[in-house]
Amino acid sequence: MPDGLRAPMPNGAPRPDARPGGRRSWWLREALAAETPALRDAATPPFAGRARADIAILGGGYTGLWAALRLTELAPGARIVLLERDVCGGGASGRNGGFVTGWWDELPALVERHGPAEGLRLARAVGDAVGEVGAWAAANGVDAWYRREGFVAVSAAPAQDDAWREAVALCERLGVGDEYVAMTADEVRGRVVSPVFRAGVFMRDGATVQPARLARGLRWAALEHGVVIHEGTSVLPVGDSDRAGLAGGEGGGVAIRTSSAAGDGSLAADQVIVALNAWAAAWPAFGRRLVTWSSYIVLTEPIPDRLAEIGWTGGEGVVDARFTLHYARTTPDGRIALGGGGGRAGFGGRIGRAFTHDAGSAERAAAGLRRWFPSLAGVRIEDAWGGPIDITADHLPFVATSRGGRVHAGLGFSGNGVGPSLVVGRALAALAAASALGTRAADDPWGSLPIVGATPRAFPPEPLRYLGARVVREAIVRRELAEEAGRRPGRVVAALSRLPRRLGYHLGPE
Repeated sequence: MPDGLRAPMPNGAPRPDARPGGRRSWWLREALAAETPALRDAATPPFAGRARADIAILGGGYTGLWAALRLTELAPGARIVLLERDVCGGGASGRNGGFVTGWWDELPALVERHGPAEGLRLARAVGDAVGEVGAWAAANGVDAWYRREGFVAVSAAPAQDDAWREAVALCERLGVGDEYVAMTADEVRGRVVSPVFRAGVFMRDGATVQPARLARGLRWAALEHGVVIHEGTSVLPVGDSDRAGLAGGEGGGVAIRTSSAAGDGSLAADQVIVALNAWAAAWPAFGRRLVTWSSYIVLTEPIPDRLAEIGWTGGEGVVDARFTLHYARTTPDGRIALGGGGGRAGFGGRIGRAFTHDAGSAERAAAGLRRWFPSLAGVRIEDAWGGPIDITADHLPFVATSRGGRVHAGLGFSGNGVGPSLVVGRALAALAAASALGTRAADDPWGSLPIVGATPRAFPPEPLRYLGARVVREAIVRRELAEEAGRRPGRVVAALSRLPRRLGYHLGPE
């Protein structure tokens, strides 16, 4: 095991095994252990046989569950069936860093893509979602550890200085300058002290949650509102169809083929919502729009006194300004969870062991923690886990409709989906409900958001997509490590790291 994960306990005894893979994320294990028997044993059996639904939802994470809850409001008499291959929260919704943040840092891309008025409307919708997540959790008695203390991005190397300048200037120009405010190095130190932190920027639309607790709370709420959930149920591909798992059904509907421990099944639905996150990259209909990338998180032992020493007691989420960014937050019992996005790319959208068992990627996250806070070098790392993120060409999600208005997909969160998934889920619900009821989705404020129908540029086909992602990823990682060490990256590395931008993709450093 890498040395960074083998650090001994202070008393010299062997520390617990923190190798990633082989078990669920710490978030999900904690959330499942905290559930009451009623929550844990709620009826969500694997699906088998034949059944019919008015609206089927594929995916039991944030997007699918927010869509399900919204649909119970828009179409109260509809039979809504949700299929999840694992347990609700078993995918990205139970593995992420738990950052609920706005899109004020993405405002330049939003304005470029949709224009000033619509870009600003979308940024406000995502910003509002930060508060709505907390309000929903409080109203529904879900202890998701919600804490709204803002979000800090910092420069952790000279090459990262002023990475936020364009977004800050645009916020000021559009009259929302108080949403995204530049910070001096002294102001950064007033929130958290690190020898490598320089200046920064503060986003007030920022909160943290225990992500798996939020996902499991959404699951319970959906069940209480009459949504039928089948966990442990996979959707099967249909030959070489470009609509994997979805075939024409009776009366022009959609037939969904499934497999589970209970046997094979066929679910007929009038409307289908695809909310599979990175797993959708393996579906030919969506694969060209997504690149999958792994991200790993390491978790320390509880260290509340040490957090006080570095002044990090306010609960803010913190990220640096790398493209393969480090992101960190604290927990109520005084742990640090720090992740790194410099993992591996996947081939053909397949989510394999590279996304869950890569000790090297976990070690890079641990090295980021040690670099940020060298005074915590002796602190035990007690857990590590990984998962996939789905990245689009413009680093923003999209909502698309196909099959004559019967299939609706919301994908491409690019590692920032906790808040935006509420927006995307409600947009998907608006589309499905409008098609089912014969109304106009544009009459729904969520269905009329500019994200609807804004399909991103396609990536090259395989194997070029995988090979290109792997080469560029390695170049970006090497470039950013060199910059953090005060070295100039080599010409070839620098050129390869800029290649996506040169080809018109909004990915990677400038």
